[in-house]
Amino acid sequence: MPHPTVMDRVAILSGILEQNPKDAFARYGLAMAYAAEGKIDEALREYAVTIEYNPEYVPAFQMSAQTLVRMGRVEEARERLQAGLAACERTGNAHAASEMQEMLNGLG
Repeated sequence: MPHPTVMDRVAILSGILEQNPKDAFARYGLAMAYAAEGKIDEALREYAVTIEYNPEYVPAFQMSAQTLVRMGRVEEARERLQAGLAACERTGNAHAASEMQEMLNGLG
């Protein structure tokens, strides 16, 4: 079976989210698929919704911050990283916390 295209992934994940809008993995996957397509606004929206529904889902903080940095939206990225560090503390995710702290330090 061929590997699904980004468009296929968007359709599949959108279908899952119709059934369960709060599914963190599917919502995050949709954000990543949009980012892969270069649909940055859509990706950032999906990361934000992931965080809204699942405030402990650390990868959404990290990837959205990276996306914001790439877009030159440094202050927003800084805020997202700070919120992500708080989520890391709540969940005990020291590895992601160190990566996000390093990224935050790099922003100046």
